[in-house]
Amino acid sequence: MKKWVLSCLAVGISLLLSARPSQPFRFALVTDIHVSNPENNEDLRRTVRDINSLTDITFVIVSGDVTEFGSYDELHTAKTMLDSLNVPYYTIPGNHDSNWSESGTNDFLRIFGNETFGFEYNGYKFLGLASGPNMRMGPGQIPRENLTWFFEELEKTDTDMPVIYVNHYPMDNGLNNWFEVMDALRPYNVQLMLCGHGHANRAMNFEGINAAMCRSNLRAKEEYGGYTIITVDADSITLQERKASGETLAPWLTYPAGQRPKWEINPPRPDYSFNHDHRYVSEVWSVQEKSDMGSGMVLAGKKLLYTNTAGEIKAVDAGNGQPVWTYTTDGKIYSTPTVYENTVWCASSDSFLYGLDLQNGKQRFKLENDKAVVSSPACSGNKVMLAGGDGHCRAWDVSTGKLLWEFDSVKNFVVTRPLVKDEVVFFGSWGNEFYALDIETGKPRWIWNSGYSNRMLSPAQVVPVATHGRIYLASPDRYMTVLDEVTGEVIWRYNDPENRVRESIGMSEDGNTVYAKTMDGNILAIDATVPSRQVKWISSGEDMGYELTPTPVVEKNGVVYAPTDKGLIYAYRASDGTFLWKYRISNGLINMILPTDGNELFVSAMDGRLVKLRVSPY
Repeated sequence: MKKWVLSCLAVGISLLLSARPSQPFRFALVTDIHVSNPENNEDLRRTVRDINSLTDITFVIVSGDVTEFGSYDELHTAKTMLDSLNVPYYTIPGNHDSNWSESGTNDFLRIFGNETFGFEYNGYKFLGLASGPNMRMGPGQIPRENLTWFFEELEKTDTDMPVIYVNHYPMDNGLNNWFEVMDALRPYNVQLMLCGHGHANRAMNFEGINAAMCRSNLRAKEEYGGYTIITVDADSITLQERKASGETLAPWLTYPAGQRPKWEINPPRPDYSFNHDHRYVSEVWSVQEKSDMGSGMVLAGKKLLYTNTAGEIKAVDAGNGQPVWTYTTDGKIYSTPTVYENTVWCASSDSFLYGLDLQNGKQRFKLENDKAVVSSPACSGNKVMLAGGDGHCRAWDVSTGKLLWEFDSVKNFVVTRPLVKDEVVFFGSWGNEFYALDIETGKPRWIWNSGYSNRMLSPAQVVPVATHGRIYLASPDRYMTVLDEVTGEVIWRYNDPENRVRESIGMSEDGNTVYAKTMDGNILAIDATVPSRQVKWISSGEDMGYELTPTPVVEKNGVVYAPTDKGLIYAYRASDGTFLWKYRISNGLINMILPTDGNELFVSAMDGRLVKLRVSPY
């Protein structure tokens, strides 16, 4: 008995010691750098010089928002400066690196080599994931392909090894799929979670796990910026702010280390219970991709066509969801396919526009652009048109692939689905401009400029609608703008502080009503038959809560369908805006709601989930 007790004691001591570092170590966490302008860039140079002056920093973690806009130039500038560090560094992207990325987040991968990290140091496992959201405004969302990697990495990790987990976002419901990470980590010895995003030092706790938000690298209103030095020893983990001037402040946070975490029991999770509380909606089939889905879909006969960020263009049987064919490109795809005369047209961030045979997915055309493309093509007459990431809008012959015209003055890059109407193609860009190009010649009929210098306020994400000779837009500046279809002159432009619109709009089937989703989770119905702003109704009953997704609102058979950034579809009566029902397909941003004439809905979400729903008549 005595030997057995001693043996158990020895095993316990061994496990305890194995969960502690063999010797103390220190590393630096640098976050929210926002490389873009001379001041921000100088703040990073100062930090790099200061870290290099320290002899006890073993490595550096850069936890997102490396850049302001995710452009190639910004990323390359950041990489050049970070490469001057004398110690290894590990980098993950934040929302500023991914939401407005001209390359569909490919440049971050190419320049830094990865968007995740997993490594061991001195008995600790360090894991870092991207935060998203990729290419769409909404809550953060860890890319599905990152989660696939993460789950595989955890399988290779001893559950007793102490873990430090890093994300740009806090691990709460501000990150749509936070719970998938938290549930996967529960068997593991998580000692600390680190994040940025809030530009402040803050002690936090996520479901019982000690956590810390760390300050931005930016100087803000001070003379110098700064970063965080983290010291790990056998019994504690200590965080200190370090000014780039060379001053280390007293510890602002110390957590105990070396003990197993005490996870919160039954923490909140997304609610699906209401899916079973009504008689209106039933699920016919569903697909879960292993990567994100960042675009919409199109129905062509019995085939449903969609894309994913694994670079795949896919066709499935619309009746049962079974695969028909897959074509793989060399880049992530954020382009919604369109079908014209038995050819599927779709762009990829590998810089090519593809034309594929609808029946078998065989390549017919591969048309080159000068940079990555994250926008969608449109077809009219004998032309397929695409405004890309290289400042150009091009038109090719759909039969031969011959370039017919090229407009070379698009400011910044394009991400939307264009509108084609009356021999004009309409689209906005991240350069605060909205274009009306003649389909025959490519020459501008007119160009409207919003007047802003801040490109984040551009009418870029909105899918425009046109009716009664007017073009309707909504933008991040919270204005709804109505332009004359022929001249581009502003008919009316309004910012309603009580009903804050953003980018999600749509139109009734008869063209007499334009819908706008507000940031407060309501639907506005605007009378489109008159040249002034007249609200017909504001949705009543249950609202959607705080809302950001730019996905369009659609109407079918007297029902208005509204997307959300948390995987929910809301249905309202088109005649008066009365709430009818809601249904959740996931907890990810809804990419598209595609209704059919047969009371069916195809719905996809950014987390790679695609469903077909059957909707009962009302």
